[in-house]
Amino acid sequence: MPPNVEYLSSVAKQAEQLRVDGNNYFKKERFGASIDAYTEAIALCPDVPVYWTNRALCHLKRNDWTRVEEDSRQAMKLDNNLVKAHYMLGLSLVQRQEFAEGILELKKALDLDRGSHPKGHMVEEIWQELAKAKYLEWEHSYTKRSWELQCLKEACEYALKEKHFLEVPHIEGFVEDDTAHLEQLEALGRVFDKVAENDMPTEVPDYLCCRITLDIFCDPVITPSGLTYEKTVIIDHLEKVGMFDPVTRDPLTPSQLIPNLAIKQAVEAFLDKHGWAYKDILTKSFL
Repeated sequence: MPPNVEYLSSVAKQAEQLRVDGNNYFKKERFGASIDAYTEAIALCPDVPVYWTNRALCHLKRNDWTRVEEDSRQAMKLDNNLVKAHYMLGLSLVQRQEFAEGILELKKALDLDRGSHPKGHMVEEIWQELAKAKYLEWEHSYTKRSWELQCLKEACEYALKEKHFLEVPHIEGFVEDDTAHLEQLEALGRVFDKVAENDMPTEVPDYLCCRITLDIFCDPVITPSGLTYEKTVIIDHLEKVGMFDPVTRDPLTPSQLIPNLAIKQAVEAFLDKHGWAYKDILTKSFL
């Protein structure tokens, strides 16, 4: 073996041993020592993405979101298909209330992990964090929107009162009829109530919910019989209960499940319009 190749092999082995050491420190929650080990590994082999994501995870445990973002972005420069890098970057951006970019990163992580590990534990974890981010984004927008609508409503009411005052004859003995004025105020109230309807919680339509869990869909799939289920839930049923449709009892295998893109798009459209529904997802996930 040529000297330079032998040297590079030795350096790689040292870096890998440092990664193992870092992992052991991490398991013992010695995050500072773990960071030091990964930092040494990076110094030896800076082109290995996992060293960066491992160190980012340590920073996450310390709530050091700036360094989480830095290490995640560096890992993505080396490999843009790393689920953990997109996931942790998304979390760090949401922490800074940069919801739009953070949500995009979480969606990317979810799509990547869903494609490679449809039943992996991270799929559910990422979905929950994405729902949380979307709810926080909606809540932030809702608070601002509610304040703006209230200010506008008060300004309109004031303008109507001013108009009414100017139009009413100020003659001694004149009996004022407030009927038209009150009707205008009521009509104005109805207009603003209509605008606020999308922010008022209602029930999620049944066709957007899984027949088994009754929860809103995340990754809907359709069976040959035309029924739609949450993918992880129906696969779990097939593996643990039996290879049959839980409703029709017809024979069913995982290979027969097809993504229901129409329902998925309908769910996304509903959630985009009714951001309050994300809170329902979060509440059910912790029951």
